[in-house]
Amino acid sequence: MLEKIKETIAYLSKRIGEQAEIGIILGTGLGGLVNEIEDAIIFPYEEIPNFPVSTVHGHSGRLIFGHISGKKVIAMQGRFHFYEGYSMEEVTFPVRVMKMLGIQLLIVSNASGGLRQEFQIGDLMFITDHINLMPNPLIGKNIDEFGPRFPDMSDAYSPEILRKAKHVARRCNINCHEGVYVAVTGPTFETPAEYYYIKTIGGDAVGMSTVPEVIVARQMKLPVFAVSVISDLGVKGKIVEISHEEVLDAAATAQPKMTTIIKELLKEHLF
Repeated sequence: MLEKIKETIAYLSKRIGEQAEIGIILGTGLGGLVNEIEDAIIFPYEEIPNFPVSTVHGHSGRLIFGHISGKKVIAMQGRFHFYEGYSMEEVTFPVRVMKMLGIQLLIVSNASGGLRQEFQIGDLMFITDHINLMPNPLIGKNIDEFGPRFPDMSDAYSPEILRKAKHVARRCNINCHEGVYVAVTGPTFETPAEYYYIKTIGGDAVGMSTVPEVIVARQMKLPVFAVSVISDLGVKGKIVEISHEEVLDAAATAQPKMTTIIKELLKEHLF
């Protein structure tokens, strides 16, 4: 894998000519933030050596370099999922590439099912911790250049960046929750019993992404900030039949709030 990453980095570095500062992964229906990127250099995934290609509706499949709020960013407009048939190595490959291209912070977004009574569709939840019910992306041979065999996960989501994000949300009059994200493989949405189980073990929201990328980022000592858009509800009495299209619609509704928070957060002194 290391040789593939070096090949990918060589291809991208030659074309962008500078190191990035912030990596951003935009989840289902949340790709609109890329419209805020100035001086954009766009790479369709299929043109990047060794990159997977997103197969999910709502994931455009482009890597974009440029500037937001004065910061040099790499944004993934669409991510890769274990349920698409990709290996965990492939799912997390872009995080390793972004780290080795110089990013000092990873920002991750997703659409998720909310498990708290007070949640409404379209709410934002800052992730404070996670529970991983997916295969761990670090299973297999460890590559020392990436980090330790047994990385610590006690601060998977940067408390300092979270504090700054909460300040930004208050300043912008955007109501945001905090909570624990539970990662499952999908691609089925959860049954009522599964929602109940996930809530019982400590989850506040559930989704099919994010945690593998966060684990790899933390192995590489990369701070993480993550936000979920509540796109459906797994709360007793509020569970209804849900489709992927409805998830996209909910994410699109919340997208302006998330865009505002990320833009304003990037204006802060982050590192």
